[in-house]
Amino acid sequence: MALNVKSLATAMLDAAKGKLSDHWPDVKDYATSEARKTAETLAMIERLWASEQINATQAKALLRMQRNSAQAVLLTIEGLGLLTVEAALNAALKSVRDTVNTALGFALL
Repeated sequence: MALNVKSLATAMLDAAKGKLSDHWPDVKDYATSEARKTAETLAMIERLWASEQINATQAKALLRMQRNSAQAVLLTIEGLGLLTVEAALNAALKSVRDTVNTALGFALL
């Protein structure tokens, strides 16, 4: 099952938007970009996993690196605190958890 980057990014962005609503005008472009990058990372993880180029530990490390990158980008926006950013990232990943975990056949998210 090939993950659809556009669908993943849209779902994550919609979920994160609810947590970032007070700052949405300031974060929209950044959040959109980071949702897309995260979706692309998830699709890449799926491809690498399917071709047996990575194991579960490596898959989780790749996701952790992307999540840390997204967190760093969002934290540069004035007025956004760590708890708000964490809540947005958690909501975004939760919104695609079942789709991604089913595609991989193990619990990445």
